[in-house]
Amino acid sequence: MRGERFIASLHDGRSVWLEGEQVHHVPEHAAFKGTLNTIKALFNMLDDPHERDKVGFLVPDKGQYAHSSFLVPYTPLELAKRSRSFAYWSAETHGMMSRLSDYARSLITAWYAARRELTVLDPHFADKITAYYEEARDRDLFLTTAIIDPQIDRSSGLDDGRISERFLHVVRETSEGIVVRGAKMIATGAPYTHDFVIFSFLQFQSRHRKHAHVLIVPANSPGLHIVCRESFADTRELNHPLSSRYDEMDAVLFFDDVLIPWERVLLYGDPEKVLSLRANKTANGLAFHQNVVRFVAKLEFITGVAFAVAEAIGVQGFLHIQEKLGELITQMDVIKALVIASEAKAVPDEAGVLVPDLQLIETARSLGTKYYPRAVEILQQVGAGGFVQTPSGIEDFYGPISELMHRYFEGASVSAEKKVELFKLAWDLIGSPLGARHQLYERFYAGDPIRGLANHYNRFDKESLTAPIWKLLKANSKGGIKTI
Repeated sequence: MRGERFIASLHDGRSVWLEGEQVHHVPEHAAFKGTLNTIKALFNMLDDPHERDKVGFLVPDKGQYAHSSFLVPYTPLELAKRSRSFAYWSAETHGMMSRLSDYARSLITAWYAARRELTVLDPHFADKITAYYEEARDRDLFLTTAIIDPQIDRSSGLDDGRISERFLHVVRETSEGIVVRGAKMIATGAPYTHDFVIFSFLQFQSRHRKHAHVLIVPANSPGLHIVCRESFADTRELNHPLSSRYDEMDAVLFFDDVLIPWERVLLYGDPEKVLSLRANKTANGLAFHQNVVRFVAKLEFITGVAFAVAEAIGVQGFLHIQEKLGELITQMDVIKALVIASEAKAVPDEAGVLVPDLQLIETARSLGTKYYPRAVEILQQVGAGGFVQTPSGIEDFYGPISELMHRYFEGASVSAEKKVELFKLAWDLIGSPLGARHQLYERFYAGDPIRGLANHYNRFDKESLTAPIWKLLKANSKGGIKTI
C-alpha cells in the first residue's frame, strides 16, 4: 500500500542530523517512528475503497486515486472536495499536524493550474511545472516548504556580506543546472519529505539576482544536510498521546554546493518575477485555504479537551467557566464561518480555476495567531493546578498504592484513571515541549502577524468605505449644514 511504499522510499541516502549524529535509518528512529506511522495510515486511505473518496479523486486517464490537494478546482463541487479532504486528514490528526504535504502540494497544484498565466515569468515555466505536478501527483510525493532565511542579524540586509553569503544563493551555473549554497529554515517535516519547495520572503532588489529563485529540491540531493531540532516525540503513548504520534519535526537545511537540475529551477535571476510568483493569488488562495481548514480541526480539538476537563472536575456549571468555554465556541465558529464564506465567495481566476476568497482566508489566518494562544490560556485556566498534580504515569494505578490512586484522583464524572488520562492529554497539548512548539507555530507560521494585519489594510479597497463618508459630508454641506 502507499503508506508502506512511502516508508520504504525514505531509504534514499538523505543526510539527516539529530543530536550530533547522522540518522541512517529515518523510519526506524524513535524520533520519527510514531509520526511516520501516523502518516503511513493517512497515505493508506487512498488505497481503502471505503475512505479513498473522502481524501482523494480518480485521476482521469490514470485509473488511480490521488490526494485531493492535487485536484484543480473548476467547480464548487471540486473546491468542496478539496476542502473535505483537508478536513478529513486534519480531523484524523486533531489539527496537530500542519504540514501533511497537502499545503505544499496545493502550492504546486496552483502553479500548475495557473501555468499559462505564469509563462510570462519564464517561457519554460509551464512545461516544468506540468512535468513536476504530474510526477508529484502520480508518485504520491510528500512535499514541504522551506522559505525562511536563517536568523543571523535581522538588522542587516543582503548588501552585508555576512548575510548574503549565508542566505541561500547561486554560486555558479552549469550545463546541468545551478549550484546553490546557504541555509533555509523552518522546514517542517524535513526528515521524511521527498522534495522541498524553496523560495524566499525577502524583499529583493534588482542587484540581488543570485538570491532570487524558486526551486524544487530532492531531499536526498548530494550536499544537502537536514539538521533537526530536539525531538519532542515520546514513546509512552498513555502518558504522551500527542507527542507519541504527531511530532512534526522541524529542521534547518544546509546547502553545501547543491546542484539543482534546470528542470527543477522554476525561476532564477529576476527578483521581480520571483516576487510576482510569490504574490500569485491562485497559489495563495488554494494553499492558504488548506491552512485554515486544518486550523478548524485544531480549535475543535482544544475546545473538546477544555469541555471534557471542565466536566471531569465538575466546574462546567460555574459562570466564569461557562464564559470561557463560550469564548472557545465563538473562536471555532468564526473560523468555520470564514472557511464557508471564502468558499461561497470563490471566483474563477484567468484560467477558470475557482479560488477561495483570499481576503477572508487571510482574515482567518490573522485571527488564528491570537485565537490559539488564547485557547491554550483558557484550557490552562479551566484545569488550573490539576495539570501539575497529575501523577508521573498511568502505571501508578497498577502498583502498590493503586487503591489510594483511585480514591484521590477520582473525578466528578469520570473514574480516577480516565481523569488522569484526560489530564495527561491536556498537558501534552498545553504544557509539554510539543505543546509549546504548537503555540509558537500558530503565532508565526503565517509570517509576522503585525505585518500580516498591516497588509490587510494596504491591500484593502479603502475607497469602498471612505467614499460613503465623503458623500455624506458633501450632502450635509449642500443641505446647508455647516461643517468645521
